[in-house]
Amino acid sequence: MAAPFGVAAAVGLSGCLTSTSRNAQPPPAPVLAPSTPAPAGSQAGSDVVPRAEPRSRYGNPPFYEVFGKRYYVLSSSTAYVERGVASWYGPGFHKIRTSTGEQYDMYGMTAAHKTLPLPAYVRVTNLQNGRSVTVRVNDRGPFVGNRIIDLSYTAAARLDMLRNGTAMVEVRSVEPAVQSRDPVPTLVAAAPMTPSSGASGAAMANGAPAPAAVPTLAAATTASAAPANAIKTALFVQAGAFADPANAERLAGRLRGGGYGTIFVRDDLIAGRKMYRVRIGPVAGVPEFDRIVSALERAGVHDAHLAMD
Repeated sequence: MAAPFGVAAAVGLSGCLTSTSRNAQPPPAPVLAPSTPAPAGSQAGSDVVPRAEPRSRYGNPPFYEVFGKRYYVLSSSTAYVERGVASWYGPGFHKIRTSTGEQYDMYGMTAAHKTLPLPAYVRVTNLQNGRSVTVRVNDRGPFVGNRIIDLSYTAAARLDMLRNGTAMVEVRSVEPAVQSRDPVPTLVAAAPMTPSSGASGAAMANGAPAPAAVPTLAAATTASAAPANAIKTALFVQAGAFADPANAERLAGRLRGGGYGTIFVRDDLIAGRKMYRVRIGPVAGVPEFDRIVSALERAGVHDAHLAMD
């Protein structure tokens, strides 16, 4: 499938990349449940088990451009952690070619990301309800708004984000364990780090409840609806981080009175060094997060992101 206009040096970046050109704005309301049934014997809803794979021949250029913005593909997914807003893409793109050349399976446990190498494995946690899934990243996107990952229909169902279309999430890389005599690898979560991509943005995908006519997916959704571990931490928008407290206070002072919400400076000791973070919130959900980030963009603050206590 041909890549959309405005894409340069993006060989093999079809699929979700193409879908975003047709979904520049979120739908006004959830759409009907998908009519495409899950295949017989489908394992829809089961977490993928990370395994060692070579980098895909497609979807891994050193960099590419979409809608005038350049994205650099990371050399490795090791120790990658990112927090922000997830969206999902579903029935309209079922069986469309992804950036790796594979067909998109809305009932698989997959995702699209702008800068992780393809393929990669990540654990995605819904920070609003505590539910988590492990997915295989095999596509590029999303490229609209401030979304950081596009999930498959089933992965979104597992996270209970179909109706809203979005959720605030943490994306954490998961690597296959060192091979041993045990044929079933143990998941090894990566250590936290600040993502170098700074990427954010996504296409809001079609929202819909899981179809009861598909037993495997219905079971996955039912499991998702079970009580989850409560999220006890608050979520904030971080407008900036500084080594000099005066710079942090200067930014906080400039933003106060701008209608963003409660603004404060938090200091943290990181590797023996104090950092001063300008934060806004707490934020209750994605609409408030989007409002604040958009307002900050207009005020010249372009690197705001989701932060946790």
